[in-house]
Amino acid sequence: EHILQITLHHIAGDGWSGTVLPKELSAIYTAILEDQPSPLPELPIQYADFAVWQRNYLQGKTLETQLSYWKQKLQDLPQLQLPTDHPRPPFQTFNGASILITIPAELTSKLRKMTQQLGVTLFITLLAGFKVLLSRYSGQQSIAVGSPIANRNHREIEGLIGFFVNSLVMYTDLGEELSFTEVLNRVKETALEAYSHQDIPFEKLVEELQPERTISQNPLFQVVFAVQQKEMFKPSFSLLNLEVELAWEQWMVDLIAVRMDLELHLWPVGEEIKGFCAYNRDLFEAETINRMLSHYQNLLSAAVETPDRPISQLPLMTGPELDQILVEWNNRKTDYPTDKCIHQLFEEQVENNPNAIAVVFEEQKLTYSELNSKANQLAHYLQKLGVAPETLVGICVERSLEMVVGLLAILKAGGAYVPLDPNYPTSRLNYMIEDAQLSIILTQEKWQNHLSDTKASVICLDTDEEIINQQSQQIPENQVTANQLAYVIYTSGSTGQPKGVTIPHQGLLNLVFWHQRTFEVKSSDKASQIAGVGFDASVWEIWPYLSAGACLHLVNSETRLSPEALRNWLISEKITISFVPTPLLENLCSLEWSAETELRTVLTGGDKLHKYPSAALPFRVFNNYGPTENTVVTTSGLVVSGQGGSISPSIGKPISNTKVYILDKNFQPVPIGVAGELHIGGDSLATGYHNRPELTAEKFIPNPFDKSKATKLYKTGDLARYIPDGNIEFIGRIDYQVKIRGFRIEIGEIEALVSQYPDVKENVVIAQSDPAGGQRLVVYIVPKQESTQDASLIPQIRQFLKQKLPEYMIPAAFVLLDAFPLTPNGKIDRHALPVPDTVPSGISTTYVTPQTETEQLLAKIWQEVLQVEKVGIYDNFFELGGHSLLTIKVHTKLQEIYAQDISIVKLFQHPNISEFSKYLIDLQRGKVTDYLTTGQAKARSDRKTSMKQQRLQRQQNRRQK
Repeated sequence: EHILQITLHHIAGDGWSGTVLPKELSAIYTAILEDQPSPLPELPIQYADFAVWQRNYLQGKTLETQLSYWKQKLQDLPQLQLPTDHPRPPFQTFNGASILITIPAELTSKLRKMTQQLGVTLFITLLAGFKVLLSRYSGQQSIAVGSPIANRNHREIEGLIGFFVNSLVMYTDLGEELSFTEVLNRVKETALEAYSHQDIPFEKLVEELQPERTISQNPLFQVVFAVQQKEMFKPSFSLLNLEVELAWEQWMVDLIAVRMDLELHLWPVGEEIKGFCAYNRDLFEAETINRMLSHYQNLLSAAVETPDRPISQLPLMTGPELDQILVEWNNRKTDYPTDKCIHQLFEEQVENNPNAIAVVFEEQKLTYSELNSKANQLAHYLQKLGVAPETLVGICVERSLEMVVGLLAILKAGGAYVPLDPNYPTSRLNYMIEDAQLSIILTQEKWQNHLSDTKASVICLDTDEEIINQQSQQIPENQVTANQLAYVIYTSGSTGQPKGVTIPHQGLLNLVFWHQRTFEVKSSDKASQIAGVGFDASVWEIWPYLSAGACLHLVNSETRLSPEALRNWLISEKITISFVPTPLLENLCSLEWSAETELRTVLTGGDKLHKYPSAALPFRVFNNYGPTENTVVTTSGLVVSGQGGSISPSIGKPISNTKVYILDKNFQPVPIGVAGELHIGGDSLATGYHNRPELTAEKFIPNPFDKSKATKLYKTGDLARYIPDGNIEFIGRIDYQVKIRGFRIEIGEIEALVSQYPDVKENVVIAQSDPAGGQRLVVYIVPKQESTQDASLIPQIRQFLKQKLPEYMIPAAFVLLDAFPLTPNGKIDRHALPVPDTVPSGISTTYVTPQTETEQLLAKIWQEVLQVEKVGIYDNFFELGGHSLLTIKVHTKLQEIYAQDISIVKLFQHPNISEFSKYLIDLQRGKVTDYLTTGQAKARSDRKTSMKQQRLQRQQNRRQK
């Protein structure tokens, strides 16, 4: 038995050549054995002749016409953003694998029939289906894929071995509500246009278009689709007197290198269509690719049955898949009492253990009996002032015993409380008071001046004690039921004003009973209260414990701001369960902890958790997610200490009696791993927004999965996706709403207020990563012309915003610009906005002369390679016309000068002279070392460029000559 392996590098031949070579080898082998001359005729031309013809052909009007088409076609080409299992590496990798696919005979027959009826080719039909699949997975309408073309349009070159193949960019806008038939016609039109302009080599196209380059992916397209004839992948090959067996399919399975993120190769085999999908293992898991291929066939099956159906409605998933994500993972039904209210649960604990400590603040404390009596007295007083079910009562206090008494009293009186953070600006407090139509507000004497403009009755809990203490200590009667309001919390609104979320007792009851069961809350527990009263996490921190007989410990404002002080307080107070906002938790987890701490459970939420906690921590961490509109918590999950992984910790699974649906923009469920908008239903749902019926109708929609249509879903505006085990990964906001330090902020509100400042012409606010790994707000401002040079403008705007917004909504950085960068569509290009306090990457507004010897050397090299007159130290190599081929020239020149091995990748990472010169200096001083990635040969100073690089350099030299 013998094994013959033929490896044909693309520098020497293409896929077509792979069919020519075995045929010619068979013929020559036979002739030699039979002592005959070669039967192969003299070739009419050689590959070099084709190269000369191509250069002569692609110039003048021909070149101009073809380039003009591609420039117009691809001017707004978006990057395809497929959901990946792993973050994209900083450098492009080629670690591949492949999975075989077979489209069965029955479906293949239907595809052929539809193809004939609609007047298209099988290639067009399969490509259209693949583009629809990519669109559904990415959520993008405009899809570009690369498609190889043989590029052998002349009979003379059909028998040549050489690299003729070209890559065409198949770019199609799939539209909003196109049917599959309409998509077929668009894809057909795209393909015919591309074939008419196929002569420009892909490398030349990249060179001329100069698309934005990254070192992490291929330019123009990242996915390849090809349909070949069977012989292209399984050539005929025979040897005289020998039995030959081809192991081609096994080679495809064992594929270890891949050029793109994803490649789908198909070819007809008898009554079926076979193929393989090659994928980058650093981006995708095999199970993801298997699902994608299954969804591809499901989509094609639906398309052939109903080709006039909108592509957004074509099902991707099978029945069992849908049952899993819609039914099985939403099976969270749990019994809890719905005939009681929260304050009644507290009163049961008063009866059970009246002398137990209910609440502690520094040196002050109240037993359950004392807290009950004080709350009853205040509740009676509130009822005399007219408080009844659905009456909204404001409470503007700092963290204190009075806060707990006030909240409990409002509920006992039958009303619903409206938290008013005393640290908010007066204008914001006044708006909330007016919008909620508050007639009664509870406060403390130190905050009374904040409420001087209101017409509401203001009760000071610390100075009005005399009249309050005259009231009865008996439990007041009220007629409130579980479907009536418990509280209204105001959150950031996109119109520039906050909106009030209305939560009934039922939602609060569901939260409380789920919490007590899940975290095994006992009367012996000591829980912390850290969040501000205006943050809905305070709801979660208070009621599950006071309704379980546990002890609530309030932290003071100074301690809660210091991770070290908070850790010490948690230990000294012997806290057993604590909620800690995400940014603060990440700081706490980095501290040293004594194994003797009583703390057993830490709950976090309010922001994306980026890190997995250390296994050495003495407590468990649960990550939680939930908008205010669903009573604080929607999903929850244990974060496995030290687990790590390629994604951030998940937000867990739905809590009791809560349903979560991840849907695309057409309200279709998305498959596992695909991002969609998170929608919430169930018993914890808010009733809507106070006095905002239009917004309520927009955000609280009929549940399309409820046959009775009696229930609602809340559209969160959050992007999320299922991971295979049923947990949910939170991705971020769909719009520009962000979370800063646990507070949800709608950027539109800040932008609306900045626009009110007289000297502001335009502004845009974005969230950026800060050096600490969190997020910060940055506002970019185009001032009115007369204010452009006014140095005092930024302090004035900052002061203006401080009067309008809470502190956490004040942008951390202000940037003045003459004008905003725009996209080709005329929209503000947020990605092109400069980073504050740094020179804008890639944009040099003024020429800065090279000063140091290294800067001058680099400038000279760049001028020679880029053929430009001068280069400033902040000019971007690629914006001046550089591309990957020219980086090789720069690299070669640098290697001739410097003794050290210089990584070509560094030019992509440091694309201006200022940055690159610093890298070179650090390299010479030994402060940095260039390491090759796994799989590369050991670096040598005398290594030669590869054959392909040599060819590319020769081509470039010929073009310049």
